[in-house]
Amino acid sequence: MTSLGIIGLGAMGAPMARHLLAHHGSLSITARRPQPDLVTAGASWADSPRELAASVDALLLMLPDLPQLEELLSGDDGILAGVRDSGLLLMIGSTSSATGVRALAGRLAAETDGRVRVVDCPVSGGEDGAAAGTLSIMLGGANDDAALAQSLLAPCGTPVHLGPLGAGQVAKACNQMVVSATILALGEATVLADRSGIDLEKMWGLLSGGYAGSRLLDSRREKLVTGDDSPSGVAKYMVKDLASAAEIAEATRTNPALLPTLRAAFDEIVSSGLGDQDIAVTRRFVAER
Repeated sequence: MTSLGIIGLGAMGAPMARHLLAHHGSLSITARRPQPDLVTAGASWADSPRELAASVDALLLMLPDLPQLEELLSGDDGILAGVRDSGLLLMIGSTSSATGVRALAGRLAAETDGRVRVVDCPVSGGEDGAAAGTLSIMLGGANDDAALAQSLLAPCGTPVHLGPLGAGQVAKACNQMVVSATILALGEATVLADRSGIDLEKMWGLLSGGYAGSRLLDSRREKLVTGDDSPSGVAKYMVKDLASAAEIAEATRTNPALLPTLRAAFDEIVSSGLGDQDIAVTRRFVAER
């Protein structure tokens, strides 16, 4: 049995933790705030990242980005202080720079004489996918480590090993390009239809059965129709994700046509004060331009 822990019990991490606990029968957690529901369900509480790292073989990190992970690594109570001689597999679930993940993994391997290994495992599917256990989990890393991560993360969805370390982040950047393009198009189309006097509910109900249909439209349809952009997946994170995509484009000598436009649009969304809203805020953003 591989003992498992998780740090990052937010909108995505908390439901993932419930699936992991139910399937594996044990799970170690720590967080800035108490987690009585998970502890009552059987999770083991650790008082610090160090204590958590000392009790597990693998640790899933569902944090916003690498800077938040860096804050937990060092110091007397940090993750590195608790790594056992048998080693620790760090599974980085944040959407981050592929280059940054590779650099971090190299540094940790050197600092710990190889006791800390890293895989990247960003996810797609949103809060509803996390709750349902149907996430797409994009894995990058060495074969053995990725195989272990696959078995550990399977209760949360479909983990697929896509290549060497960083491959998961490349795939997630591709995913976010499609998501950002789609939600921007949906926002613009909603404004055009609304100003033309079309019943939005009827239109999107009809078009969802054709080529315009998508899981994103299914999940954001009500928000687009009603104009509700209360946050689920916040728009400002797309700025970071699209910057990662641009980094990959540069590294692969790709000259994209759409990516610069998407980056400019989401930069404008954030600068106009709408970055903390759901990505369905594209309707309001277009209407107010």
